[in-house]
Amino acid sequence: MLSRQYVRDHADEVREALDKKGVDADLDRILEIDEEWRELKARGDELRHERNQVSSKIGELKQEGEEEQAQAAIERSQELKAELADVEERADELEGELERKLLTLPMIPHPDVPVGEDESENVERRRELFDDLRELPEEVVPHYDLGEDLDILDFDRGAKVAGGGFYFAKGAGARLEHALVQFMLDLHREQGYEDVFPPIPVNSKAMEGTGQFPKFVEDAYRVGGENGDEYDDDDLWLLPTAEVPVTNMYRDEILLSDDLPHKVQAYTPNFRREAGEHGTETRGIVRVHQFNKVEMVNFVEPEESYERFEGLVAEAESVLQELELPYRILEMCTGDLGFTQAKKYDVEVWAPGDDMEEGPEEGGRWLEVSSVSNFEDFQARRAGIQYRPERHESAEYLHTLNGSGLAIPRVMVAILEYYQNEDGTVDVPEALQPYMNGQEVIEGSGKVGESALGAGERE
Repeated sequence: MLSRQYVRDHADEVREALDKKGVDADLDRILEIDEEWRELKARGDELRHERNQVSSKIGELKQEGEEEQAQAAIERSQELKAELADVEERADELEGELERKLLTLPMIPHPDVPVGEDESENVERRRELFDDLRELPEEVVPHYDLGEDLDILDFDRGAKVAGGGFYFAKGAGARLEHALVQFMLDLHREQGYEDVFPPIPVNSKAMEGTGQFPKFVEDAYRVGGENGDEYDDDDLWLLPTAEVPVTNMYRDEILLSDDLPHKVQAYTPNFRREAGEHGTETRGIVRVHQFNKVEMVNFVEPEESYERFEGLVAEAESVLQELELPYRILEMCTGDLGFTQAKKYDVEVWAPGDDMEEGPEEGGRWLEVSSVSNFEDFQARRAGIQYRPERHESAEYLHTLNGSGLAIPRVMVAILEYYQNEDGTVDVPEALQPYMNGQEVIEGSGKVGESALGAGERE
């Protein structure tokens, strides 16, 4: 979140950020509350000072035998106490309202972020592994059809047990998903990441700390407690990303400069309702309600955060380099920059099997598999994560960054479409073969049940 001091001193900059990010927040009301709160705090200080002076005179007046004046001083002290109580009560009300409204203000975009209204004005920075594509079938089969043909993806049975937006990965499909998770964890461990396996449910305070709440409540799956401002022991949500528990590991803690940069990775299943996205992706595993992902979270000193940002981008894209999948790096413009982010790059893999959106010259489409973000101190302020530059110095807010390394289902889409062969089989990328017991080709598996039989056999 933005500090109230920053909002007070940089109101025009905050107003400009609201406009650039397309966020509707009542900045004028925030400034009004802040001004009234400061006036009340000043009045409270005056009342306490006067009350202390009056109280100190009461004893003196009594000793001097000035009973009438002493009684008047007592009455004045009681009046000051009552007025101070009213002032403090009102100040507390305003402070609570101010804290809630500050949560509605987005992070200020970094000055280098390109200005634009929406995703159409994002800037492609570069493409990799795209000029030397492997030979593809004359007609690439989309992953959802190929997955069913090979019986490695089962959408009907997924919908039967959990509803739309869920699927079974089966046989070689399940092995491929497991292989990708372990491959990514091993790769990032070599890059200096510490492994954690976090809790899957998280509380509202954790969601608030990373900026998912209050803005994205409708996208989250609640599993316990009541929806409201008060947090209780059963206040739990299924995590939308490992960013939430991993960042909040250090909530309300102070790290040391010797601890930084601290790089943490976590594999988790993730759960999102995708509220407002209904109908945008109804087939396959590009947009589902449950998906696996490896997440990288970095805690860094402020002066190092943008150098580390570039390093994090390189760590995310190294997965696609090892898998030899064509990809591009896209910089988000201000209008497509997230609520919490100062700067963000998307890593997008090329999937040649479907032209659902405008693709490159060779057809297909780009799928976001990682969003690499620098939040500067935005999350750290919300979650109270600080560090000491030196042990004897005052604590300061550190910077947090994260990026997927990577989102598994969309990488699977790219593999199934880019590595498929004319006969309908799929080559396993060389880097994954050791994680699939040396399997080089996915040929599918036999179907189970009467649905696998021909009409004549069923009769």
